[in-house]
Amino acid sequence: MRAPGFWSGDGGGIMPLLLSPIASIYARTTAKRMSQPGWQAPVPVICCGNATAGGAGKTTVALDLGRRLGNRGVNVHFLLRGYGGKLKGPVRVDPAKHDSRAVGDEALLLAAERPTWIAADRAAGAKAAIEAGAQAIVMDDGLQNPTLEKDLSLLVIDGGFGFGNGKVIPSGPLREPVAAAAARSQAALLIGEDESNALAQLPPDLPVLRARLVPGPDAALLSGQPVYAFCGIASPRKFFATLQESGAVIAGRMAFADHYPFDAGDLRDILAEAERLRAIPVTTKKDFVRIPAAFRSRVTVVTVKLEWDDPARMEMLLDPLAARVPVPA
Repeated sequence: MRAPGFWSGDGGGIMPLLLSPIASIYARTTAKRMSQPGWQAPVPVICCGNATAGGAGKTTVALDLGRRLGNRGVNVHFLLRGYGGKLKGPVRVDPAKHDSRAVGDEALLLAAERPTWIAADRAAGAKAAIEAGAQAIVMDDGLQNPTLEKDLSLLVIDGGFGFGNGKVIPSGPLREPVAAAAARSQAALLIGEDESNALAQLPPDLPVLRARLVPGPDAALLSGQPVYAFCGIASPRKFFATLQESGAVIAGRMAFADHYPFDAGDLRDILAEAERLRAIPVTTKKDFVRIPAAFRSRVTVVTVKLEWDDPARMEMLLDPLAARVPVPA
């Protein structure tokens, strides 16, 4: 889906007001669900969540934390719902067998690096991961899922979008009020500049970490090259900004709905437009896994990575969790 235009901005206009009774019911339902206790896993559970619907960079953060714990010798498994996929799980993701229609695009990105599980029931997914040898679990999303207790929750915030108009679904993009999400988080992570004054909406005692998305090494190869950029992610502007930062010349661009299921017709149109513009067709790694396999060799992928302002602060949050994991000598 595409987010309604009124979800951003100051929250004014008639639509948020008309939808406010439904938003109140949505918020109360979420609060009631979150009041239920979850299963306490015998291994550390870290959640990379957010307060809004749509992308905030959670998968990139989860990958980064998985690498940091992995560097300490911890056997990390990823856990997520598998949004966009038809399987409910618990199931371990196998990139050789599963595609995005089965497990969702984020699951394939995570599974390319470490064991990854999808499960609508996160507690059941965690139990399956632990039985398979997980010494720590990193959740991609799940801050509003009560079935599994978290030892560390990060409230991930896209600095450009922030909390949108500050209203709860469907009046705005919030899954729950900001205060409720912040109360269950041990720290907030702001990605990019705080263009929307999001930090002012957080409790003053909540620690705030900062990072930004920077182009991966592959992006340097596009410097000075004309590109036709296309993507189906929650924040297309971030992808286009990454390309510009890398020095690529955007000859054309196309934004699809988040998690858009590309088919052969879409790719034929995209490649034809790129050829007309004499440009290189480029997309994100997340979109690439949703492209029909027959067309992937003709599309260039641009990756991003997380660059922390102070990585030591993140490591300090991980210290007590990693200390609970028995690491073989």
